[in-house]
Amino acid sequence: MLFNSHAFLFGFLPVVLLAYFAAARRGREYGNLVLALASLFFYAWWDLRYLPLLLASIVGNYACSLQIRAAHGAARQRWLVAALAGNLALLGWYKYAGFLAGSVAQATGWDMPALKIVLPIGISFFTFTQIAFLVDTARGHVSESRFLHYLLFVTYFPHLIAGPVLHHGEMMPQFADDRNRWPRAANFAVGATIFFIGLGKKVLIADSLAPYANVLFAEPHDVSLLVAWGGVLAYAFQLYFDFSGYSDMAIGLSRLFGVQLPLNFASPYKATSIMEFWRRWHMTLSRFLRDYLYIPLGGNRRGPARRSANLMATMLLGGLWHGAGWNFVIWGGLHGLYLVIGQAWRALAQRMGWRGGTAGALAGWALTFAAVCVAWVFFRAPDLDTALAILSGMFGAHGVQLPATLGAHLGGLKSALDAAGIGWYQGGTSRFIETWGWVAAASAIAFALPNTQQIMHRFAPALDAAGGMATATRLAWRPARRHAVLVGTLAVLGLLSLNRPTDFLYFQF
Repeated sequence: MLFNSHAFLFGFLPVVLLAYFAAARRGREYGNLVLALASLFFYAWWDLRYLPLLLASIVGNYACSLQIRAAHGAARQRWLVAALAGNLALLGWYKYAGFLAGSVAQATGWDMPALKIVLPIGISFFTFTQIAFLVDTARGHVSESRFLHYLLFVTYFPHLIAGPVLHHGEMMPQFADDRNRWPRAANFAVGATIFFIGLGKKVLIADSLAPYANVLFAEPHDVSLLVAWGGVLAYAFQLYFDFSGYSDMAIGLSRLFGVQLPLNFASPYKATSIMEFWRRWHMTLSRFLRDYLYIPLGGNRRGPARRSANLMATMLLGGLWHGAGWNFVIWGGLHGLYLVIGQAWRALAQRMGWRGGTAGALAGWALTFAAVCVAWVFFRAPDLDTALAILSGMFGAHGVQLPATLGAHLGGLKSALDAAGIGWYQGGTSRFIETWGWVAAASAIAFALPNTQQIMHRFAPALDAAGGMATATRLAWRPARRHAVLVGTLAVLGLLSLNRPTDFLYFQF
């Protein structure tokens, strides 16, 4: 069920809110039970056949967590290894079996029939969530043993399909908090505002950018520099507002129930280094990869060479987590390489005593954004040939061209462009202008405006939305008429755009 669908907004959500608070009046656990059952219904709406798989994963992992807690010494490690192997095997079969079989067939020439395995929606998120729970159980960090709380922790519908990746320590106490048994006007005002900001990002911006990105990745050959960059930037901002919108909607929905989710997105395109980018993009996944992969591998404790190897391994696996395909491996490898170069540059700059200043920060931002966009080409392209064709256009292999119709309206400027070697092509004028118009509008919003948590900073919009938030002075939300009109207008525009609900891009991961 999509957050941006009529069935969810006018059917599921109001019914669940009424049922939850009615049940919670009788007791906290009644409310939790309603919320857990509603979350299972939410998941089954996509495909009822995969509900048993989700339940089996939850019951199996819960049973393993009890065994791990009860065991000591080597037995505890054996239970942990067995549980992790089971989770990785499940994820491996559904997500990577087809990819591996295809790769083997291609490498060996075997006439192997293609494996047509449907990827259960959200499997990466609920598997990672449970792996973190098991590891923390083995480390002795988990004290929660109520199955209902565990069921709700894993299935809680605002995060189930596309994150954020939750940590039990930040969620279990909230599920046990008696203050959340009753509806509160403040939670509804803050939650609805965050939700409608997210809905606007998704249906008004991301979905509007999608056609201009799709046409480039469908017809990538012999594209000139501006056409290639226009399509890639359209995708870069489509993904940005799609994921940012989903993250806002999840946080807003959860707030209606009085539960705060962790922050998952913090203006990553404003980052001035690739390290900062990964502290702002998909923050809960970055936290998971850091705590449960990078640090156990040794982190940065064994010297620069080992740190570089750990970074590469972490990002390669992070790339594979996003999808089974060589393009995702390259995307992860590129970001691993970016991080290695970024760490090396930071160490060199410190030794030289170079601080950079404003010019350095600006250069760092431009280089980081360009590098991220180049990597997005592999992330979005259906195959390697398409990615390479687009990259050749981005680096000017087919020159710089503008629509001939546009040139006819430039007067004397056209002669100057001719002298500069600019070429002209027939047709496509509207698409060119619309692409760059949407890219310019999206750029202005992403780079110049405060993000949602800055706008809502007075009301603790997310669990860790703290430092640096008090910068949105003029746009800072408050329960006042002017802000009610603005949010109401945004809500109406968003709801009127629901005639063509589209999937969120991160659903496929």
